[in-house]
Amino acid sequence: MSDTALLPSKLRAAPVLDLEVINREWGEADATSLVQWGHETFGDGLVLSTSFGIQSAVMLHLVTQVVPNIPVIWVDTGYLPVETYRFADELSVRLNLNLQVYQSHLSPARMEALYGRLWEQHDVEAFNRYDKIRKVEPMQRALSELNATAWLTGLRSDQTDHRKSLGRVGQQGGRYKLLPILKWTSKDVYEYLVAHDLPYHPLFDKGYVTVGDWHSSRPITATDANERDTRFKGLKQECGLHLPQSPEEAASLDSSSL
Repeated sequence: MSDTALLPSKLRAAPVLDLEVINREWGEADATSLVQWGHETFGDGLVLSTSFGIQSAVMLHLVTQVVPNIPVIWVDTGYLPVETYRFADELSVRLNLNLQVYQSHLSPARMEALYGRLWEQHDVEAFNRYDKIRKVEPMQRALSELNATAWLTGLRSDQTDHRKSLGRVGQQGGRYKLLPILKWTSKDVYEYLVAHDLPYHPLFDKGYVTVGDWHSSRPITATDANERDTRFKGLKQECGLHLPQSPEEAASLDSSSL
Protein backbone atom coordinates (compact mmCIF):
# COMPACT_ATOMS: atom_id res chain seq x y z
CA MET A 1 0.00 0.00 0.00
CA SER A 2 1.37 3.42 -0.93
CA ASP A 3 1.79 6.19 1.61
CA THR A 4 -0.78 8.28 -0.23
CA ALA A 5 -3.43 5.64 0.41
CA LEU A 6 -3.12 6.40 4.11
CA LEU A 7 -3.86 10.10 3.67
CA PRO A 8 -7.35 11.41 4.50
CA SER A 9 -9.56 12.20 1.54
CA LYS A 10 -9.34 15.77 0.27
CA LEU A 11 -11.71 18.12 2.01
CA ARG A 12 -14.54 19.38 -0.16
CA ALA A 13 -14.52 23.07 -0.86
CA ALA A 14 -17.86 24.71 -0.09
CA PRO A 15 -19.14 27.19 -2.66
CA VAL A 16 -19.00 30.84 -1.66
CA LEU A 17 -22.57 32.10 -1.41
CA ASP A 18 -24.06 35.52 -0.82
CA LEU A 19 -26.50 34.63 1.94
CA GLU A 20 -28.46 37.86 1.65
CA VAL A 21 -29.15 37.13 -2.02
CA ILE A 22 -29.79 33.43 -1.40
CA ASN A 23 -32.34 34.16 1.31
CA ARG A 24 -34.11 36.68 -0.91
CA GLU A 25 -34.35 34.07 -3.66
CA TRP A 26 -35.20 31.07 -1.49
CA GLY A 27 -36.81 32.63 1.58
CA GLU A 28 -40.33 31.81 0.40
CA ALA A 29 -39.58 28.64 -1.60
CA ASP A 30 -41.39 25.45 -0.70
CA ALA A 31 -39.46 22.96 1.41
CA THR A 32 -38.89 20.39 -1.33
CA SER A 33 -37.50 23.00 -3.71
CA LEU A 34 -35.02 24.19 -1.10
CA VAL A 35 -33.83 20.61 -0.54
CA GLN A 36 -33.44 20.16 -4.30
CA TRP A 37 -31.44 23.39 -4.52
CA GLY A 38 -29.24 22.19 -1.67
CA HIS A 39 -28.59 18.90 -3.43
CA GLU A 40 -27.72 20.64 -6.69
CA THR A 41 -25.51 23.19 -4.94
CA PHE A 42 -23.62 21.00 -2.45
CA GLY A 43 -23.82 17.53 -3.97
CA ASP A 44 -22.18 14.87 -1.78
CA GLY A 45 -21.33 17.56 0.77
CA LEU A 46 -24.98 17.75 1.86
CA VAL A 47 -26.04 15.87 5.02
CA LEU A 48 -29.18 15.65 7.13
CA SER A 49 -29.34 15.47 10.91
CA THR A 50 -32.12 13.91 12.98
CA SER A 51 -32.93 13.40 16.64
CA PHE A 52 -35.73 10.91 15.95
CA GLY A 53 -37.87 13.30 17.94
CA ILE A 54 -41.62 13.85 17.97
CA GLN A 55 -41.93 15.06 14.36
CA SER A 56 -38.68 13.78 12.85
CA ALA A 57 -40.49 11.63 10.28
CA VAL A 58 -41.37 14.81 8.37
CA MET A 59 -37.80 15.84 7.51
CA LEU A 60 -36.60 12.27 7.06
CA HIS A 61 -39.34 11.59 4.52
CA LEU A 62 -39.25 14.99 2.81
CA VAL A 63 -35.47 14.97 2.26
CA THR A 64 -35.08 11.32 1.26
CA GLN A 65 -37.76 11.73 -1.41
CA VAL A 66 -35.29 14.13 -3.09
CA VAL A 67 -31.93 12.65 -2.02
CA PRO A 68 -32.59 8.98 -1.12
CA ASN A 69 -29.06 8.08 0.00
CA ILE A 70 -28.20 11.28 1.87
CA PRO A 71 -26.10 10.63 5.01
CA VAL A 72 -28.42 10.97 8.03
CA ILE A 73 -26.53 11.89 11.19
CA TRP A 74 -28.00 10.69 14.46
CA VAL A 75 -26.22 11.62 17.68
CA ASP A 76 -27.09 8.89 20.17
CA THR A 77 -26.45 10.29 23.65
CA GLY A 78 -26.82 6.90 25.32
CA TYR A 79 -29.66 8.33 27.43
CA LEU A 80 -32.55 8.29 24.99
CA PRO A 81 -35.92 6.77 25.93
CA VAL A 82 -36.58 3.18 24.90
CA GLU A 83 -39.33 4.50 22.64
CA THR A 84 -36.84 6.65 20.72
CA TYR A 85 -34.57 3.70 19.93
CA ARG A 86 -37.55 1.69 18.67
CA PHE A 87 -38.89 4.66 16.68
CA ALA A 88 -35.45 5.15 15.10
CA ASP A 89 -35.30 1.51 14.08
CA GLU A 90 -38.80 1.64 12.59
CA LEU A 91 -38.15 4.76 10.51
CA SER A 92 -34.69 3.62 9.42
CA VAL A 93 -36.17 0.45 7.93
CA ARG A 94 -39.27 2.09 6.48
CA LEU A 95 -37.38 4.93 4.78
CA ASN A 96 -34.22 2.92 4.03
CA LEU A 97 -32.08 5.56 5.72
CA ASN A 98 -28.35 5.89 5.19
CA LEU A 99 -27.98 6.27 8.94
CA GLN A 100 -24.69 7.46 10.42
CA VAL A 101 -24.73 7.01 14.21
CA TYR A 102 -22.31 9.02 16.33
CA GLN A 103 -21.73 8.89 20.08
CA SER A 104 -19.48 10.57 22.63
CA HIS A 105 -16.05 9.01 23.15
CA LEU A 106 -16.99 8.98 26.86
CA SER A 107 -19.40 6.19 27.75
CA PRO A 108 -22.30 7.21 30.01
CA ALA A 109 -20.72 5.28 32.91
CA ARG A 110 -17.35 6.96 32.46
CA MET A 111 -18.88 10.42 32.18
CA GLU A 112 -20.86 9.90 35.37
CA ALA A 113 -17.75 8.63 37.17
CA LEU A 114 -15.79 11.75 36.16
CA TYR A 115 -18.45 14.45 36.38
CA GLY A 116 -21.42 12.96 38.22
CA ARG A 117 -25.00 12.87 36.96
CA LEU A 118 -24.82 16.30 35.36
CA TRP A 119 -28.55 16.54 34.70
CA GLU A 120 -29.28 16.30 38.44
CA GLN A 121 -27.21 19.36 39.34
CA HIS A 122 -29.96 21.87 38.45
CA ASP A 123 -27.36 24.16 36.96
CA VAL A 124 -27.14 25.57 33.42
CA GLU A 125 -23.37 25.06 33.31
CA ALA A 126 -23.81 21.40 34.20
CA PHE A 127 -26.35 21.01 31.39
CA ASN A 128 -24.00 22.79 29.01
CA ARG A 129 -21.14 20.44 29.91
CA TYR A 130 -23.44 17.46 29.41
CA ASP A 131 -24.55 18.75 26.00
CA LYS A 132 -20.99 19.47 24.90
CA ILE A 133 -19.86 15.95 25.80
CA ARG A 134 -22.84 13.94 24.61
CA LYS A 135 -24.16 16.01 21.70
CA VAL A 136 -22.02 18.85 20.40
CA GLU A 137 -18.65 17.07 20.13
CA PRO A 138 -20.11 13.97 18.39
CA MET A 139 -22.03 16.19 15.97
CA GLN A 140 -18.98 18.24 15.07
CA ARG A 141 -17.01 15.02 14.56
CA ALA A 142 -19.76 13.64 12.32
CA LEU A 143 -19.81 16.74 10.14
CA SER A 144 -16.03 16.65 9.85
CA GLU A 145 -15.71 12.92 9.13
CA LEU A 146 -18.52 13.00 6.57
CA ASN A 147 -16.84 15.99 4.91
CA ALA A 148 -20.06 17.99 5.08
CA THR A 149 -20.24 21.42 3.50
CA ALA A 150 -23.97 21.88 4.16
CA TRP A 151 -26.34 20.59 6.81
CA LEU A 152 -30.12 20.14 6.52
CA THR A 153 -32.10 20.35 9.76
CA GLY A 154 -35.77 20.47 10.74
CA LEU A 155 -35.63 23.59 12.93
CA ARG A 156 -38.81 25.68 13.03
CA SER A 157 -39.00 29.34 13.99
CA ASP A 158 -41.85 28.80 16.45
CA GLN A 159 -39.74 26.46 18.63
CA THR A 160 -37.31 28.80 20.43
CA ASP A 161 -36.40 32.49 20.59
CA HIS A 162 -33.07 31.79 18.86
CA ARG A 163 -34.77 29.99 15.97
CA LYS A 164 -37.03 32.99 15.32
CA SER A 165 -33.89 34.88 14.25
CA LEU A 166 -32.77 32.35 11.62
CA GLY A 167 -32.95 32.52 7.83
CA ARG A 168 -33.73 29.60 5.52
CA VAL A 169 -30.03 29.41 4.60
CA GLY A 170 -27.31 30.36 7.06
CA GLN A 171 -23.87 29.35 8.27
CA GLN A 172 -22.61 27.65 11.41
CA GLY A 173 -19.14 26.38 12.14
CA GLY A 174 -17.95 27.16 8.63
CA ARG A 175 -20.74 25.11 7.01
CA TYR A 176 -23.94 26.17 5.36
CA LYS A 177 -27.16 25.29 7.15
CA LEU A 178 -30.45 24.78 5.31
CA LEU A 179 -33.80 24.95 7.11
CA PRO A 180 -36.54 23.76 4.70
CA ILE A 181 -39.42 23.78 7.20
CA LEU A 182 -38.34 26.84 9.20
CA LYS A 183 -41.65 28.61 8.61
CA TRP A 184 -43.91 25.60 9.04
CA THR A 185 -46.54 25.63 11.77
CA SER A 186 -47.63 22.67 13.86
CA LYS A 187 -50.62 22.42 11.51
CA ASP A 188 -48.30 22.13 8.50
CA VAL A 189 -46.36 19.36 10.23
CA TYR A 190 -49.55 17.48 11.12
CA GLU A 191 -50.92 17.75 7.58
CA TYR A 192 -47.66 16.43 6.09
CA LEU A 193 -47.62 13.47 8.48
CA VAL A 194 -51.22 12.60 7.62
CA ALA A 195 -50.76 13.07 3.87
CA HIS A 196 -47.84 10.63 3.83
CA ASP A 197 -49.11 8.26 6.53
CA LEU A 198 -46.09 8.96 8.74
CA PRO A 199 -45.91 8.38 12.49
CA TYR A 200 -45.32 10.73 15.36
CA HIS A 201 -42.87 9.59 18.02
CA PRO A 202 -44.79 7.19 20.34
CA LEU A 203 -44.32 9.50 23.35
CA PHE A 204 -46.53 12.08 21.64
CA ASP A 205 -49.53 10.06 22.82
CA LYS A 206 -48.26 10.44 26.39
CA GLY A 207 -48.25 14.23 26.27
CA TYR A 208 -44.75 14.93 24.98
CA VAL A 209 -44.47 17.70 22.38
CA THR A 210 -40.66 17.53 22.24
CA VAL A 211 -38.41 14.75 23.46
CA GLY A 212 -34.68 14.34 24.01
CA ASP A 213 -32.98 12.35 26.75
CA TRP A 214 -35.16 10.47 29.23
CA HIS A 215 -33.88 12.50 32.20
CA SER A 216 -34.41 15.92 30.62
CA SER A 217 -37.78 15.61 28.89
CA ARG A 218 -41.31 15.53 30.28
CA PRO A 219 -44.91 15.85 29.07
CA ILE A 220 -46.29 19.34 28.58
CA THR A 221 -48.57 20.84 31.25
CA ALA A 222 -51.09 23.66 31.34
CA THR A 223 -48.56 25.91 33.10
CA ASP A 224 -45.90 25.66 30.38
CA ALA A 225 -45.56 28.87 28.37
CA ASN A 226 -43.53 27.18 25.62
CA GLU A 227 -43.09 23.57 24.52
CA ARG A 228 -39.33 23.87 25.16
CA ASP A 229 -40.11 24.45 28.85
CA THR A 230 -40.51 20.66 28.98
CA ARG A 231 -36.80 20.20 28.21
CA PHE A 232 -33.72 20.78 30.41
CA LYS A 233 -35.95 21.45 33.46
CA GLY A 234 -36.89 24.76 31.85
CA LEU A 235 -33.40 26.15 32.44
CA LYS A 236 -32.58 26.61 28.76
CA GLN A 237 -34.12 26.15 25.32
CA GLU A 238 -31.23 24.90 23.16
CA CYS A 239 -28.94 21.87 23.51
CA GLY A 240 -26.05 23.60 21.74
CA LEU A 241 -26.15 21.80 18.39
CA HIS A 242 -27.80 24.76 16.68
CA LEU A 243 -26.01 27.63 18.39
CA PRO A 244 -22.94 29.58 17.19
CA GLN A 245 -19.77 27.78 18.29
CA SER A 246 -17.74 30.91 19.07
CA PRO A 247 -18.30 34.60 20.01
CA GLU A 248 -16.92 35.56 16.58
CA GLU A 249 -19.42 33.36 14.81
CA ALA A 250 -22.23 34.74 16.95
CA ALA A 251 -21.22 38.28 15.99
CA SER A 252 -21.12 37.31 12.32
CA LEU A 253 -24.54 35.71 12.49
CA ASP A 254 -25.97 38.71 14.34
CA SER A 255 -24.59 41.14 11.76
CA SER A 256 -26.17 39.22 8.88
CA SER A 257 -29.53 38.82 10.65
CA LEU A 258 -29.35 35.05 10.46
